[in-house]
Amino acid sequence: MVDLLLRGATVLSAGREPVTTDIAIEHGLIVDTDADPGVRARQTIDAAGLHAMPGVIDTHVHFNEPGRSDWEGVATGSAAAAAGGVTLFADMPLNSDPPLLDAATFGAKHARCRRLSLTDFALWAGLTPESLPHMRQLAGLGAIGFKAFMCNSGIPEFRAADDATLYQGMQTAAELDLPVAVHAENDSITAYLGELIRMERTVTDARDFLESRPVVAEVEAAGRAITLAEATGCRLHIVHVSCGRVVDLVSAARARGVDVSCETCAHYLHFCDDDVARLGPVAKCAPPIRDLRQREELWRAVDAGEIDFVASDHSPAPAELKLHPDFFSAWGGIAGVQSTLSVMLTGAKARGIGTGVLVRCLSTAPGDRYRLPRKGRIEAGYDADIVLVEPESRDVLSVEQLLSRHRLSPYLGEAFVGKLRRTILRGRTIYLNGAICSEPTGRLVRPASQGDEV
Repeated sequence: MVDLLLRGATVLSAGREPVTTDIAIEHGLIVDTDADPGVRARQTIDAAGLHAMPGVIDTHVHFNEPGRSDWEGVATGSAAAAAGGVTLFADMPLNSDPPLLDAATFGAKHARCRRLSLTDFALWAGLTPESLPHMRQLAGLGAIGFKAFMCNSGIPEFRAADDATLYQGMQTAAELDLPVAVHAENDSITAYLGELIRMERTVTDARDFLESRPVVAEVEAAGRAITLAEATGCRLHIVHVSCGRVVDLVSAARARGVDVSCETCAHYLHFCDDDVARLGPVAKCAPPIRDLRQREELWRAVDAGEIDFVASDHSPAPAELKLHPDFFSAWGGIAGVQSTLSVMLTGAKARGIGTGVLVRCLSTAPGDRYRLPRKGRIEAGYDADIVLVEPESRDVLSVEQLLSRHRLSPYLGEAFVGKLRRTILRGRTIYLNGAICSEPTGRLVRPASQGDEV
């Protein structure tokens, strides 16, 4: 007798062909992925015709607890995550107020997440001039890694890491065997170009913003971060890569032994610069969404395994901040945690990309890179974090479906292939056919080297 049995699911895995089988679950863990037909269960789910994927691990969200939960909080953010097939999110140290830079702020965020989150979670700590003395303590508390901005973060209390700060932080992170994640844009270039445009325009538009943040600003900063990581032996991760040239830098660095990974985001894979001009500030982010050629280069790199994984960089804001008539003044951040899986299913199908690639970049690779124990696979001994998808169904995203605090999304009205039917966290259904069906039961997940949370 087991707790739960998924009958007839088509299991998708990284590096393997899909296989139709029965999955047995006991005490929140997968105990068998080829269960005997005679096994009995306290609950049985008929999963015939459905694809079973490991729960999505979104390693880049801004749920802003505590301090700016009116932008997005853990309760609404984790609900949107569950509705998007996410079973574990990693929350960034900003835009919380105060940001997560020391033991006290780690404790405050952990307490809020544990009380409010529908899904499991991990926590990033900040890498700023102020956080350098606290890095060892933050590692001991269970931080997944350290996030640094190489440019203005937009949040005054989260200062950019100058080269000296980044170098020192990488040295310490290397000793702690934790990654440093960088927002790679050259602040001098973007500030200079932005000032020139401001001198010429009373009100700026989308094209002005795109012009102020060129590819070279991202490429230069990424190259500098790689140089520092190579010198310090730090595990480096470059977040929200928007162009193929940064992917090329990462691939070249890996070839010479640098421990560097990178992610892109669903919005870079779904939209192009013309869409930003059409949609307005709801599609504003930094680095900005690039042209069609860059989008297809990113898809090629995803398929080839050169991009390690795909995250949402979910960073919403109230309408009065987001929908500003002056594009430069609008808050830069895209609400996407609920749509990443849909974007990937649809884009991959259109390009003939296999399901194993999706599982790798949405679940398995994030779990492996950040050493998240028992996460990212449908295998015996792993947490029963499973998403059931109806693969051939089609759906148009409506405002009524959105569960984040502010129903502002560039994906509204987009048609997607593959409808999410059920999200299971550690053997319990938390989302079913359009509705949340669980109380908050999320747990902090520490990197494996630091042990699991009891």
